[in-house]
Amino acid sequence: MTGSNSHITILTLNVNGLNAPIKRHRLANWIKSQDPSVCCIQETHLTCRDTHRLKIKGWRKIYQANGKQKKAGVAILVSDKTDFKPTKIKRDKEGHYIMVKGSIQQEELTILNIYAPNTGAPRFIKQVLRDLQRDLDSHTIIMGDFNTPLSTLDRSTRQKVNKDIQELNSALHQADLIDIYRTLHPKSTEYTFFSAPHHTYSKIDHIVGSKALLSKCKRTEIITNCLSDHSAIKLELRIKKLTQNRSTTWKLNNLLLNDYWVHNEMKAEIKMFFETNENKDTTYQNLWDTFKAVCRGKFIALNAHKRKQERSKIDTLTSQLKELEKQEQTHSKASRR
Repeated sequence: MTGSNSHITILTLNVNGLNAPIKRHRLANWIKSQDPSVCCIQETHLTCRDTHRLKIKGWRKIYQANGKQKKAGVAILVSDKTDFKPTKIKRDKEGHYIMVKGSIQQEELTILNIYAPNTGAPRFIKQVLRDLQRDLDSHTIIMGDFNTPLSTLDRSTRQKVNKDIQELNSALHQADLIDIYRTLHPKSTEYTFFSAPHHTYSKIDHIVGSKALLSKCKRTEIITNCLSDHSAIKLELRIKKLTQNRSTTWKLNNLLLNDYWVHNEMKAEIKMFFETNENKDTTYQNLWDTFKAVCRGKFIALNAHKRKQERSKIDTLTSQLKELEKQEQTHSKASRR
């Protein structure tokens, strides 16, 4: 196993309920398309008896905190491709936070995933900081739905922060924690949530981290999605990436067989192969072995082409959605003047 300088990606998203199977399916597809190292989700609305419902192929390490009722609920999902070893886990009994300490790619990291209640959010977060103060070290990242802005720029109305938020910011400062997104984007007016009743935008989802981690922060951005009424936030951390020398076994993507154009491509490839290679100088065994290799290569190429097309379509739709959001935000600001 060797190491190389690379990065890990951490996502946070309020999913607004996962009790419906179609919602869990869409979440799984979204996570696979984003391909992060770690994904923190809030408001799963799963109870203690529903933990088994959250399953994603390629994500066997799932840490959850759920209550007895179908509200709140948080989870931290770690990709199978990520070398993660947990050493300590703390859960809120009502499903408002979960903390996982451990090593990721052999570097220490503490992840605290929070879903603050709608009322008294700043005071709630302050209490969590007090309760976990012995666990929050210089390798800490706190993310999730704080249900409160942290600065004036976090509201489209530019409303000043109240006393509770000021005290929360003071508590974060005393714990040597900073708003990573705001530090890297000091003038940004992108938001993560739209309130339909008030017709206002706000950034109530945050990524806060230890000041010592700031030098490792490669970039952070807000990501539009169709899963929830919240936008996601992505953070890339520079970290040692371990690569393991191992042989991989190829497996056919069966979904390719559902596409008519793939059938035509493979028929043409097979016809051309036998016209070119079937002769008296070639043994049946060699012909068969070569045929399998050619088919495998063709399927790999077709799969790559299909994924590229799908990625392009998703990027186009995401870009259009983000542009519409910007237009709506601009219109919202203009209408209040």
